[in-house]
Amino acid sequence: MKRSRGFSLVEVVVAMGIFTVVMLAASSLQSDLFRITSTTRSGFGIQDEVRQTFRSMSSGIRTISPSSLGAYPLVAVLPTTFTFYADTSGDGLKEKIRFFVNGSSLQRGVITPTGNPLVYNAANEKITTMVHSLYNGATPVFTYYNTNYDGTTAPLTDPVDLLAVRLVKVTIVTDPNPVVPPVQRTMTTQISLRNLKDNL
Repeated sequence: MKRSRGFSLVEVVVAMGIFTVVMLAASSLQSDLFRITSTTRSGFGIQDEVRQTFRSMSSGIRTISPSSLGAYPLVAVLPTTFTFYADTSGDGLKEKIRFFVNGSSLQRGVITPTGNPLVYNAANEKITTMVHSLYNGATPVFTYYNTNYDGTTAPLTDPVDLLAVRLVKVTIVTDPNPVVPPVQRTMTTQISLRNLKDNL
């Protein structure tokens, strides 16, 4: 007699179990790859945001000058806020520029003086978000140094004397998703206040 060939019930169950395990592993791997790719792309996008922010800060800070009303070039020098006057638009009027932390973002506020006589109306401030996913924690975004800064000098301590500031160090820590690798990124830049002289 010829024996019929086929799979037993046990073989079918084992095969289905193996197939299910392989499919779950493949699905998990695909999900992990998608998440890592998405996080990496987000990280690169944030790095580009930070670079553009550094360029914007540098161009403004290096050209700080007294306000259109004659006020001192620096307004506020705090760990999370830096406010100054500069003509970034090239129209001869000095804008009041404020970089500040708002939650998990670094934002820029700009007030152009208006009226006759000129006034800086806070209601006219135009705010733009410069950096998303800010994750500085206890690390100050802004630290300030005097004319003696040599690369290792300690920053000025709070409350910072406006008249002593000659250089600003900006430190931005970002993390698009703190619970998912890669780890947070830290970028820094140092900007000299070229238009301030020691005899001011």
